[in-house]
Amino acid sequence: MAKLEPEPQEHEWIDRVKSEGSIPHLEPNHCPNGWASPPGNMFFVRGPQYLKTQVKIPGGDYLLTPLGFDWIKGPTKISDLLNNPKNRVRQALEDERSKGYNPFVWAFNLQVPSKDNYSVVAYFVTMEPNNNSLINRFIKGDDGFRQSRLKMIANVTKGPWIVRKAVGEQAVCIIGRSLSSTYCLGENFIEVDIDIGSSMVANAVVHLAIGYLTTLTVDLAFVIEGQTEYELPERILGAVRFSELDIGSAREIELPSERSMEDLCSSSPSRFWMSIGQGLSVVLPGDEESESNVRASYVNGVSVDHGRKSGDVKKM
Repeated sequence: MAKLEPEPQEHEWIDRVKSEGSIPHLEPNHCPNGWASPPGNMFFVRGPQYLKTQVKIPGGDYLLTPLGFDWIKGPTKISDLLNNPKNRVRQALEDERSKGYNPFVWAFNLQVPSKDNYSVVAYFVTMEPNNNSLINRFIKGDDGFRQSRLKMIANVTKGPWIVRKAVGEQAVCIIGRSLSSTYCLGENFIEVDIDIGSSMVANAVVHLAIGYLTTLTVDLAFVIEGQTEYELPERILGAVRFSELDIGSAREIELPSERSMEDLCSSSPSRFWMSIGQGLSVVLPGDEESESNVRASYVNGVSVDHGRKSGDVKKM
């Protein structure tokens, strides 16, 4: 089993959190029943002249540092993880704060529609205040801004053709317009709980994928969409790869009996994706990539969007 090199001593806690999940942290090119951090250049994001040229570029380095991954299940749908004092990442975060450090954690919790209430959770961290204006607006702004900007890029890099076809290649969606999502903020964290079952399309695709779970390698990247020239090029917040997950390796967690932080959380209504046949990559009203009616092709290492007919599926 190929283990990754340890982090520098001053960030030993990050390495510890990475290794404490129910599945191991491994190398990206070989991570069976494990997770990894795929290269940012595997994803394509809006380039500096995107609004004029529709050209996308490789994503490059993440803005945030990968911190951990959880493959978990609970007695009910899992949410508000970082509000739970028993959560392992929350405990590590509080321990660092007690030493005088001030890390800020991001958690993306994908609630998988199933009777066993599975969740896939990716954690990222920044150790210093971030000067990225979009990040600051996302944290300090309202849910309307978050709903309109946070997007996920999904790609099944390995798996049966039927699943790869259903998901699409470099499938992009604005999370807040496509899925019911809840944003929970604390002094030193932000958590996005994403209800995959709130979309008829995503629900169908996930139920299809569950049957092939032990054969799939899935890459997910999270991006705050740039909609003005000043906000470009886009940068990847963080990305995660999970591969050949075993259902039995999901760790059961204990949930708090009361929900004491509801005032910090707000739920956004979902908008159903257009049809199961179109997979996860769907034209979304208000999305500039959609409004320009484009489809992606790759030229000399960048993605160039060419005109397409209205109603075509967006594969990016």
